[in-house]
Amino acid sequence: MDRRIPIPGSTARRRGETLLNDIEYRFRLMGQGPSPLSVDGRSLGLGLPRRTIALPELSAILMHPSCGYAARDAVWRLLVQHARTGDPSWCAGAVGVALPGLRFKAYLLAKLFTGDVQAAIVEHFLRALGTIDLDRPGVVGNLLSAAFSKARTELRGLEPASSGTPSHAPGAVSSPAAYGHPDVVLARAVAAEVISADDAELIGATYLEDVSLTAYAERTGEPRWNLYKRRSAAVARLRAAIESGALSDAYAEVVTEATSAVALDAPTARKRP
Repeated sequence: MDRRIPIPGSTARRRGETLLNDIEYRFRLMGQGPSPLSVDGRSLGLGLPRRTIALPELSAILMHPSCGYAARDAVWRLLVQHARTGDPSWCAGAVGVALPGLRFKAYLLAKLFTGDVQAAIVEHFLRALGTIDLDRPGVVGNLLSAAFSKARTELRGLEPASSGTPSHAPGAVSSPAAYGHPDVVLARAVAAEVISADDAELIGATYLEDVSLTAYAERTGEPRWNLYKRRSAAVARLRAAIESGALSDAYAEVVTEATSAVALDAPTARKRP
């Protein structure tokens, strides 16, 4: 069922180079005051703190390596359910909790297109909140991948015809290096031209976000075998760069371990240190 989530009217019109920073600022404010937007860790369980958790703190907890997949999915199912009530605060809260992933997806899009990538990824993430299947594991990964695919399609349709390299929008391609996450390694690999932005999205979705290769192929329309061959070649380049030290990073080992599987459609999961 397509549950429409209200999209703030300013989102699609504001310039992308400041949008995510503005969202982060407002998200931090949501965690302040006597009644911040929060979830009940006691009810959720699964290793979460047994107390009220404000959303900015919740976002940090979900990013920590000690937080398991079951806890992430439980939290994200709750956030999506709250967002589907139509409450703008919970819609904004879900975007805030997803900011690290949204920054990475926007970075990849900005390597491909000159349009307002941040506005596009936020708009389609909000739309995905209303349509994503909550019974599938990897809720936030599915949300981010769906938003990326839709935003890429939209931006490609708006892109002026060109045979050269896109000239990126000002401020849109700054690396999200301040955010400690395995995705940062992929972003650095794209910046170093070790892999393409499309390859980074493919690796991130199918190895780090629990999206199966079959589901990814259905979403993008590219044959599964072609995706497998492209992913294998990109992984080989990525691992060689990591092993040579060219992409030295605290999370490089995580990416190396996560991409060690070679099955055509085996379930994949990020291994934690």
